[in-house]
Amino acid sequence: MIDGLVAGRLMGEASRRVDKAGRGYIVARVLARNKADEEFIVNVIAFDDASCAALVALRDGESLTLAGGLTPKVWTDKQGIVRPSLDMVATHVLTAYHAGRGPGADDPGA
Repeated sequence: MIDGLVAGRLMGEASRRVDKAGRGYIVARVLARNKADEEFIVNVIAFDDASCAALVALRDGESLTLAGGLTPKVWTDKQGIVRPSLDMVATHVLTAYHAGRGPGADDPGA
């Protein structure tokens, strides 16, 4: 596994899941771009409470940055073209809400 930092936009909504032992976790997909403006899909899973809460608070298309372990993968689209993707176990999630720029940023009680 590779330690990585990925910035991108949430694709759809993050979803809450429960494993066989009854422990909750979150899965999400993030669209990221490299310097050559190529798109990568990052399949994200998070287990710790802070990362899970940050992911479920976001809506489709919102920006975020993730830190955690990366595993490179490939997938084949409907036209048969092989495309790169990444699987990430997110240990940290940073959003505009954390940086004081999201909704409620002017309200110290929010």
